[in-house]
Amino acid sequence: MVEAIAAESFNTRDRDRAAFTAFTRLADLWQLSTDQQITLLGSPARSTFFKWKKEGGLLPPDTIERISHLVSIYKCLNILFPDPQRADEWIRRQNHYWHEQSALDRMLSGKMADIIDVRRYLDAQRGG
Repeated sequence: MVEAIAAESFNTRDRDRAAFTAFTRLADLWQLSTDQQITLLGSPARSTFFKWKKEGGLLPPDTIERISHLVSIYKCLNILFPDPQRADEWIRRQNHYWHEQSALDRMLSGKMADIIDVRRYLDAQRGG
């Protein structure tokens, strides 16, 4: 029983570390500021964010879900725009769908619903 709990905990930590690593790579590609990263992750305390960066740690389910949507957005952009630079720049371009806001502006509202909205928009654009 203890071994099963330890294995589950280890797997969760590995999953969370992998998710956070994927997020930091994405943040680098999109040239996100620390404040933007914190907002996209659901506004954890700055100290928590820097702890995750330095030591890892368990992420709340909400944060895991946000990262999942953001990685899916990244993947979709790279399907729509085979040029990686163009795909990464799209996130900052004004879009009439969001009343001349960029997708990044929309997602920086801090609400999960807006991240999901960007993902759905891109999924629709690629026909998925």
